[in-house]
Amino acid sequence: MLKSSNARVWAVMAVGIALAAAAAYLSLTNGTFDMSVWEVLKTLLRIDPRPDFTLVVFDFRLPRIVLGALVGLALGMAGAVIQGVTRNGLADPGILGINAGAGMAVVLFMLLFQGTVTASGWLGVMMMPLFGVAGGMAAVTVIYMFARQGGRLDPQRLILVGIAIASGFGAVTMYASLKMNPKDYEMAVVWLSGSLHSANWKFVATMLPWLVLLPPVIWMRAHVLDLFQLSGDSQTGLGVRVEREKNIFLLCSVGLVSASVAVSGSIGFVGLIAPHMARQLVGLKHKHIIPVSGVVGMVMVLIGDFIGKTVFAPAELAVGIVISMIGVPYFIFLFIRSRK
Repeated sequence: MLKSSNARVWAVMAVGIALAAAAAYLSLTNGTFDMSVWEVLKTLLRIDPRPDFTLVVFDFRLPRIVLGALVGLALGMAGAVIQGVTRNGLADPGILGINAGAGMAVVLFMLLFQGTVTASGWLGVMMMPLFGVAGGMAAVTVIYMFARQGGRLDPQRLILVGIAIASGFGAVTMYASLKMNPKDYEMAVVWLSGSLHSANWKFVATMLPWLVLLPPVIWMRAHVLDLFQLSGDSQTGLGVRVEREKNIFLLCSVGLVSASVAVSGSIGFVGLIAPHMARQLVGLKHKHIIPVSGVVGMVMVLIGDFIGKTVFAPAELAVGIVISMIGVPYFIFLFIRSRK
């Protein structure tokens, strides 16, 4: 039985990675500047490379693909953790206000340092995730203050408080963006829509430490998320240090979400949809759900970004908007089903 379960997980992971590779292939070969497979391969392998092909592949398309994969991976895993901690299938970094808190902090960073620190420079790229983490932690702190009842997180309050937090932080973000000079305001508006348009290797470099350090911590503690699905007394009876473990999981989730928001803006609904799809594919064991959620999130972002930049060409639609078109009706469907 265990072998069968593990084989299913590996099969799902293999299919997911194959879909992500297919989306990456389409993104590399299609766009305003179309390239054949052979031209892409020669450019990647540095076989008689043409300067224009090298520029398109290495400076524009490849960093965008890699960054999209990393962001989708981070958001998918963070969503699975948050739903496991809260025992709420409607919980999501965006719905709970974590995206909004991180986004507000990054926009405030842009406002405070406009003209002195560029968002694409090394200092700005490395500092933005730290501001994002601070904003995400502020959102989580407010959630803890208002969504607890009898010493425990109440699922219904959690959604309501999250929506209120997202609205409040969104208002502050809008006010701060209006105080910017026109150039910075334009950059902030594009970024807030959840876009990979400005992707570069610096953004990839700033995402990597978070994805190297935090997912292993989450995966090694995945069995604790299984225990969180039991009642509070059962968790305590099994020796789980509930509040300590919840804090560790939430800190890891906030780190992943904030790093993603800092480099791509707020891409909503990935953290909501990916865990639901993972549970349908591999069952309820979080050691399986977490990596599969990451792969599903990766596929969602890569396909969404490809659709956004090709279907509406020559105009380009941000990946956050494309995924929201799917996510909003899916959220309504989940909400209706949860009330039955």
